[in-house]
Amino acid sequence: MTTTATTVTTTAEEREAILGAVREFTEAELTPFAAERDEKHIFPRESLHRAGELGLGGIYVREQFGGTGLGRVDTVAIFEELAKGDTAVAAYISIHNMVAWMIDTYGTEEQRVQWVPPLAAMEAFGGYCLTEPGAGSDAANIATSAMRDGDDYVLTGVKQFISGAGEAGVYVVMARTGSASSGAKGISAFLVPGDAKGLSFGAPEKKMGWHAQPTRQVIFDGVRVPASSRLGGEGEGFAIAMSALNGGRLNIAACSIGGAQWALDRAVQYVHERVAFGEPLAEKQSILFTIADMRTDLQAARLMMRDGAQAVDDKAPDATMRCAMAKRFATDAAFDVANRALQLHGGYGYLQDYGIERVVRDLRVHQILEGTNEIMRLIVGREMLRPAGSASLQRSGADREAS
Repeated sequence: MTTTATTVTTTAEEREAILGAVREFTEAELTPFAAERDEKHIFPRESLHRAGELGLGGIYVREQFGGTGLGRVDTVAIFEELAKGDTAVAAYISIHNMVAWMIDTYGTEEQRVQWVPPLAAMEAFGGYCLTEPGAGSDAANIATSAMRDGDDYVLTGVKQFISGAGEAGVYVVMARTGSASSGAKGISAFLVPGDAKGLSFGAPEKKMGWHAQPTRQVIFDGVRVPASSRLGGEGEGFAIAMSALNGGRLNIAACSIGGAQWALDRAVQYVHERVAFGEPLAEKQSILFTIADMRTDLQAARLMMRDGAQAVDDKAPDATMRCAMAKRFATDAAFDVANRALQLHGGYGYLQDYGIERVVRDLRVHQILEGTNEIMRLIVGREMLRPAGSASLQRSGADREAS
């Protein structure tokens, strides 16, 4: 399996300059249109193209192929800022970045040259096809097949809940090249162009949230791709998919924190303005306690997210567990913070005009995707119950404290 890993180290000044540019983009391209995009289910192609011009299509892709080459600590800070403007769009950009990273990391030179530059510039969009109607959390049980036929593979099957379906220029597709009983070892990854013959899409899903990005089935009806379109070796697809999920989980944690921070900021503003029983809500002790708890929970989530990001940058042996902990804690905490922000607004929080209910709806799915939070608990629990698990965690924690 081919991998590459080079990241740009930023100074505090450089990082603030990057985040400043992201904030300007967010304020100009995302925040003003978030409500309309949610209401009318608008996928913001032009704004995404402009995001690509800023390097937001390949944030942790190597500079050689048009990426920004940043580390994961910088990456999560960027996604947090984007999500303050529009959580659903930020989440799609995170998925797109994961696709670009997978091709940059595991692709051949020819695959990188063909696909990574247009993805990094967001001239083309990326889609990630893992989940199936009968295989959600049990990703090793996928049924989509890729049968070898001479110099080609022929893909047949259906993928479910695919963000950007019908819009993407390329899909990273996990398909079974081994027998039905081969489990994870029988899965390979493929790059399928968005205009491939035999590729079609289901109707747009009617979702609770994430209205600003399309979610549809992706249907492979004898889709023929050359063997050169396989990403990595045959049977390496599951390992590739799992390696991408560490970053994906951090990205979605960051999007959750950004959305919840926006909702908390609106709640603080509202309780200062709203008068009840003769005094501002901000003067009531119960409100102060609620705001304090929301801020504390969100900061704890942010620190766990940064810890997971540092683990990935450091290639720490317990990175998968730390990312799982961060994803579970951050997405749960962020949804709770946004929900409490809605409660603090009273009846106004339930109205679309205030935007809080949109964020609550958008954040809810983050507790499900990139591995449900129940699966995150399973990952952490299994790691801790391995003979060396508890001792390993204690050592890594002590090492971080010492540094």
